[in-house]
Amino acid sequence: MAKRATRIAASKNEPVVTLYPDQGGWSPLGEDDQHREQSYVRKVRPQGDNQRRLLKAIGDGNLTVALGPAGTGKTYLAISAAVEAFEEGRVARIMLSRPAVEAGESLGFLPGDLQEKLAPYLRPLYDALSDRLGGKRLRALLADGSIEIAPIAYMRGRTLNNAFIVIDEAQNCTYGQIKMLLTRLGWHSTMVLTGDPDQSDLLPGMSGLADIAARLSELPDVAVITLDEKDIVRHPLVASMLTVL
Repeated sequence: MAKRATRIAASKNEPVVTLYPDQGGWSPLGEDDQHREQSYVRKVRPQGDNQRRLLKAIGDGNLTVALGPAGTGKTYLAISAAVEAFEEGRVARIMLSRPAVEAGESLGFLPGDLQEKLAPYLRPLYDALSDRLGGKRLRALLADGSIEIAPIAYMRGRTLNNAFIVIDEAQNCTYGQIKMLLTRLGWHSTMVLTGDPDQSDLLPGMSGLADIAARLSELPDVAVITLDEKDIVRHPLVASMLTVL
């Protein structure tokens, strides 16, 4: 109807008159559209004193070791800190690594290329990143190399400068592997090592996380933060079960 009325007015050489000349441009956001928040930014808040200490240690130092049982938010807080540092331009890339160790069962041969074979082992890292960045942006950052997710086996010989490195599930690494990972730290980089010494999938005595953490705790520039059952943010039954299992 509006187009038809315009054509009729044009054929009669009559000017098109604005219906509401005094109101200016209309906005669906109302009068306060200039002051309205245009983007949705999710902030991660620590749920306890230990999580608060962990985030502070990550922000203040270059190397942090986070120990604690399942569900205490170690990995999620570390990845959230990595995304925040990347978004603020404090680092140029995010590097995530995790040992490809199966939890008590063998999956056998996995079809596909190398990335498809490693996907089941690295899925928790993808989930945390997707929650913080969104699937579309995560795929773009993975494609251009701003975010890299790699198994422990491919870390030797590298120097990680201007990066935020998260080593997850470190209880499934041997002493030698963790030592190799720690020595990858380069200039202007931050590294967070997370793990639960009580839930190793390696043979008894093979995990080097507890020994490494005890040795690093003596260094003033390294923060070793221990979380406990009170910091579990999963279902309350998880904390209850861990006290008896």
